[in-house]
Amino acid sequence: MSHISHIKTLMVEKEFLLQAIKDLGYSYEEGDLEIQGTGGKKAPVAIKINLRLSLDIGFQKNGTAYEIIADWYGVRGLKKKEFTEKIMQRYAYIATRAKLEEQGFTLVSEEVGEKGKIHLVLRRAA
Repeated sequence: MSHISHIKTLMVEKEFLLQAIKDLGYSYEEGDLEIQGTGGKKAPVAIKINLRLSLDIGFQKNGTAYEIIADWYGVRGLKKKEFTEKIMQRYAYIATRAKLEEQGFTLVSEEVGEKGKIHLVLRRAA
């Protein structure tokens, strides 16, 4: 029995999502693709992360934002909550930096706390 789940996110920019996937060390493919569930059920995706010895994870735009699509029972080596938090945190980091740099801010310092919290200090030239 397949358990393909769709996790809603606030990720809207494809460019930032692809960069987040790359930054986390995953390779991906784009196009009219599918992921497969444990029971042979398939789901359409626009972006697919190919995992070794595991079912794949996909992303599909639903309205304005991307959903994470996977059969987590067949995904090996990754937990749903941990993967979702990491990809969304990396996406937020990339989007924040890009939007602030568009507004003339430059990164002064960056610190990652022991629980993974990222602290950025930016400055805008007067």
